[in-house]
Amino acid sequence: MRALARLGAALAAWTLLCAAAADPAERLPDPGQEARARALFQDVRCLVCQSESIDESEAPLAHDLRQLIRQQVAQGRTDDQIHAFLVSRYGEFVLLSPRLSLGNALLWAGPLLVLAVGIAALVMRRRAAAETDAQGLTVQEEAALSQLTDDEPV
Repeated sequence: MRALARLGAALAAWTLLCAAAADPAERLPDPGQEARARALFQDVRCLVCQSESIDESEAPLAHDLRQLIRQQVAQGRTDDQIHAFLVSRYGEFVLLSPRLSLGNALLWAGPLLVLAVGIAALVMRRRAAAETDAQGLTVQEEAALSQLTDDEPV
């Protein structure tokens, strides 16, 4: 019974925290615009917390970003325009799901390319070593080797 009471208290505290994140005085008067702004909040990274969206964060900068997005939505800007504004101001890092671009593709493919080059170098080195072993000794090397082994006492 106590566990159920604790669970209920935890859920109530969580609900209050979530409600505190969205102060009714800050909301846009149009419910459609507010819903659009809330959807944008979930795709923008809190630059202080870095692992949360601004919708989840209580940092002052996250609050400022929420206000900025609400202003942009109220001015009639599209989602792409708002994203472009945020990226121009804070960099691509501000988006929780960055856009596909050549720079991002290089970041993702870079480690794989380094690994492929390393494996290729290792294979080429082993092949070169195997070819050297398979060739055997030259006549001069055999003569030098026999001279060395003949001179050694047994």
